[in-house]
Amino acid sequence: YRPGDWLQACLRSVVDRVDEVIVVDNGSPGGAAAAIAREGGARTVECRENLGFAGGVAAGVRAARGDLIALLNDDATAGSGWPHSAAPLLEDPTVGAVTPKVVFAGEFAEIVLDDETWYAPRDRRPLGRQVRSITVGGVEALATAVGAGLHELEEGEGGHWRWTSGPKPFYVPWRDGADVRIDGEPVEPRAVVPVINHAGSYLRAHGTAGEFGLGAPDDGRFDQPAERFGFSGTAPVFRAETLHRLGAFAPEFFAYNEDTDWCLRCRLAGLKVMYDPAGTVRHRSSATSGGTSSLAVRRLAQRNALLCLVRNAPADVAAREVAQRLRRDWRGWVGREVAKKLPWAVASRRMLARDWRLDPRRVWERWAERDMTWEDRPAIPAARPPVPRPPAGGPPGGLPGRGDGAGAARASG
Repeated sequence: YRPGDWLQACLRSVVDRVDEVIVVDNGSPGGAAAAIAREGGARTVECRENLGFAGGVAAGVRAARGDLIALLNDDATAGSGWPHSAAPLLEDPTVGAVTPKVVFAGEFAEIVLDDETWYAPRDRRPLGRQVRSITVGGVEALATAVGAGLHELEEGEGGHWRWTSGPKPFYVPWRDGADVRIDGEPVEPRAVVPVINHAGSYLRAHGTAGEFGLGAPDDGRFDQPAERFGFSGTAPVFRAETLHRLGAFAPEFFAYNEDTDWCLRCRLAGLKVMYDPAGTVRHRSSATSGGTSSLAVRRLAQRNALLCLVRNAPADVAAREVAQRLRRDWRGWVGREVAKKLPWAVASRRMLARDWRLDPRRVWERWAERDMTWEDRPAIPAARPPVPRPPAGGPPGGLPGRGDGAGAARASG
């Protein structure tokens, strides 16, 4: 929809290694995405308007001719192994999809603060200090830092801040020669390492999925294949037969949580999702959509989480979550949009139930709130090369641009 220079890099990473590449021009201004695609050696599917990530994927799947179909966000580039390493796993008819190891583009400086830990009285979170600024080479990185050592961004009358979570590591986008400062005070990075975006996904009880491994160093701890609840839509691989049987992403979602909806449909059909570390993808993260910094993105994600529950969750879980939201926000955008789409969600649940091989309760008991933690220690020594020192008296350098670190991009280009 809004193609950038990342689309050319995406195409270069795959065009010579697969049978065909299809770029969905999702109503881009002047057909810009289609022009880039043709120049890069790809086929195009041109939509008259922006159908969202879900609708764009559905259009691309309809046009694809291969036995295996892989999705790749336009702000991602294929690394070693992807998508071919998924093929042996998909020979198993019980596997519905395979997701690779996805790492953030660029390198990250590892920061560990020697904070004493205390626990918030209300939610018992481990807290260290309140941080209002993290700069790398003079560029603010408070919102883009990731890792177990920082809690989510908070906002109040005094501006934005994040709490640290004691002596756990976190990671900031890095460029050689840059200095790191926390609230104006210099800190010494322990290492420069690649960082995991996701190694599959887990299921939360309220219907959204979390990214397994998010913010951990890619130091070998995610190098074992495993079954996961699901995938983020950055780069999954499917058998064409499975997509045609279960359907692609539901276009009614437009964007966000359409991948979680598909994974639940896959699980209810009795199929598995496998994580394959032999395939890797590098992801700029939300370069197209803007991620959770966008109000529209947050609204879509909240609406679609509830619609996903109505379509796939145990009936009492779906009814409770929807009722709570409508009571709290029945006049707001999310409440109005959920109410508007409820008839579609209920009717589609009845249709989807014809293909269920497992009861929603069984899927929920196995996956909801399970497998949500991973090793969050600092990077192991073998993955911790020395931090480059800035030249004496030289400028601190700058921070390369990237997305907001909130998850996979949700707009086809």
